[in-house]
Amino acid sequence: MATRARPGSLPSPPGRRVPELDPTVVGQWQAGGGELIELFAQAREQLGGIAAFRLGPRPTVLVTAPEAVQHVLAFHPDRYVKRSHRARMLIGDGVLAATGDAWQRQRRLLQSQFTGRGMRRYEQRITGAARTTAARWAGYAATGQVFDVGDEMRRFALDTIWRSLTGHALDPASERELAAVAAVVAALPRLPADGAAAQGAVAADLARIDAVASLAIAAARDGEAGPDGPGLLHVLIEAAETRPEYTDRLIRDELVTLLVAGHETTATTLTWLHLLLDQNPKAREQALAAGPDGSPERRQAIQALVHETLRFYPSAWILPRCAAQDDILAGYEIEEGTDVLVCPYLTHRDPQLWEDPGQFDPTRFTTPGRRPTHPGSYFPFGIGPRACLGLQFALRESTALLELLLPAPTPHFRSTPAKAAYSITVRPDGPTPAVLGDEGQPAWR
Repeated sequence: MATRARPGSLPSPPGRRVPELDPTVVGQWQAGGGELIELFAQAREQLGGIAAFRLGPRPTVLVTAPEAVQHVLAFHPDRYVKRSHRARMLIGDGVLAATGDAWQRQRRLLQSQFTGRGMRRYEQRITGAARTTAARWAGYAATGQVFDVGDEMRRFALDTIWRSLTGHALDPASERELAAVAAVVAALPRLPADGAAAQGAVAADLARIDAVASLAIAAARDGEAGPDGPGLLHVLIEAAETRPEYTDRLIRDELVTLLVAGHETTATTLTWLHLLLDQNPKAREQALAAGPDGSPERRQAIQALVHETLRFYPSAWILPRCAAQDDILAGYEIEEGTDVLVCPYLTHRDPQLWEDPGQFDPTRFTTPGRRPTHPGSYFPFGIGPRACLGLQFALRESTALLELLLPAPTPHFRSTPAKAAYSITVRPDGPTPAVLGDEGQPAWR
């Protein structure tokens, strides 16, 4: 029996054309120079959880309905494939960009490092990076120094992944050169469409990244292990002894991929979290009141803060796929070659799925029945075979840092970004200067 379409719902009859957004709406959006997410939101609001819009000769299909999300990402990843990663010029053939058999081999090698016993070997490194950051913040609180929260979160996350990769704390020279990673990521949306021109525009930053990667690989190959023992980089080098595909170039690509995925997303999430807590100070109080320092109750409440931040600003706000064959998606025809965009950002804000989705409310992740149970309703790291490998790592490092920072003096922002920037991640579009301590009411509203 057919059902009427509404945002977040799916019609049942098979073989129908995906409803397409009126071209005049697209034209008005183009004339106004809006963000792509604004066009997506109009398509979802007007047409429902599966909608199409046309920016070129062929329609692009937007997917936000949970059942369709699961169909594309989890049930049929062979029908909806990654074609080319937006950051390929940066990460090369690393696991994020790899496809087919190469991707399966690379993911299998890395997967054991981010689950169970593999994660335990990084606990000391995560804790060390968190304590280093907390010590810096104690200094800021004592002196009243103005600092940038976003820069601090990037510094923490980069230190954490660097320790995990090399066994060494992040040194000043590597930190200075690896700032080029964030520079390339931020530049991606503005780069020329021509591949060679785009590569040339960030050539200097790519060269800096390659130089740091080469030094780290050489040190690891010489047997140099850090105070906490060998890191992920050593795992890649050992793999090269029996797997000829792990050339120096692929090791470089995996190293840079792990640097990008292991610090950019976490840093962005933690920056948003501090901005959201500035708007919602009661959420901080509730987390600290959930239990004493180090208790499971407080840890659960802190993890809920992270999850609610990821609901607002998922690590991957859009997941592009290409239909490798004709398919029926929740009753709609999808032709081979169609670009399909799965959008966690909009699914997480769908009022048909989430109660009062515009309200920052971490208790929806601690109170039974407060959040939708369908796996396609909440997927900040993706779902299915290509879900992010670093989910547990990211949650652990975020929790470890917040356990130290939340009870400390609160950041008060001198100014805050007026909007978000939509690139690989959704990041605050501007600086986040703050001081620690009592400076009256939070500035961001």
